[in-house]
Amino acid sequence: MYAIVQTGGKQYQVSPGQTFEVDRLPVPEGVRVELDQVLLLQDGEKVVVGTPTVPGARVVATSLGEVKGKKELVFKYRAKVRYRRKTGHRQRYMQLRVDEIKLEG
Repeated sequence: MYAIVQTGGKQYQVSPGQTFEVDRLPVPEGVRVELDQVLLLQDGEKVVVGTPTVPGARVVATSLGEVKGKKELVFKYRAKVRYRRKTGHRQRYMQLRVDEIKLEG
């Protein structure tokens, strides 16, 4: 069983027991989160495609807290004028563990 869920403008394929990282949500660690924008749901041979979302479907997940992504280097350079700037950036993500996928009805 798996579902395709949308959050933060991005789509993720999730299944029960899986952990995945989404853009930061205003949720503390250990709190259950319900993601209701389920675009597709597959259970064995049965596939339900939403238009655009599946009515009554939701993914229940538990927040595992914030994590930092890998460091991205930002290097600015202009030729022939001795201009060089090197900085870095680490994006923060919210880590979620999928508890169950529900379909009501």
